[in-house]
Amino acid sequence: MAKLVTKTYADALFQIATEEDKVDELYSEVNTLIGILDANPDLSRIMSHPSVDKNEKIDVIKNIFTGRICAELCGLLHQIVVNNRYEEIDGILEQFVQMVKEYKKIGIAYVATPTDLTDAQKDRIRQKLLDSTDYVEMEMNYETDPSLIGGMRIRIGDRIVDSSISTKLNELAKSLRRIQLSTI
Repeated sequence: MAKLVTKTYADALFQIATEEDKVDELYSEVNTLIGILDANPDLSRIMSHPSVDKNEKIDVIKNIFTGRICAELCGLLHQIVVNNRYEEIDGILEQFVQMVKEYKKIGIAYVATPTDLTDAQKDRIRQKLLDSTDYVEMEMNYETDPSLIGGMRIRIGDRIVDSSISTKLNELAKSLRRIQLSTI
């Protein structure tokens, strides 16, 4: 249910952004709002607290954000509070950011390697990913995972390319087990 709520609100905000040609503006403001909310956990505690009256929460939103963020985001925050969905705010904003990145053809790649990569290697991987996808820009996230032994694992969205030696060894072991079982 929470995913449906998150998607519904994010879709509505994204629709406004595209219809009013404010994708970049709302994207920037949503990222700013995410930073503000992350830096102020007390605000989330107040907004999620069941003993704080809904009208008080609406006043808090108005007092803090009116004139500081665009009317569309203020309206979104107001609706979220009115509908008792404030606990979904982080997911809604993150979903909107993901929607904008897809719209702008910005991919997010997670690359795991057994050792640190040089800048030149990182640039080659980034360029290969751009050349082999429809993305025009790629946000790269690198991590070191010695258990891979060699090769690398790349994840973009729900797609994974795993050329690590540890995975190849595991697949070989499974094949050998199947061979052993079939000969018995």
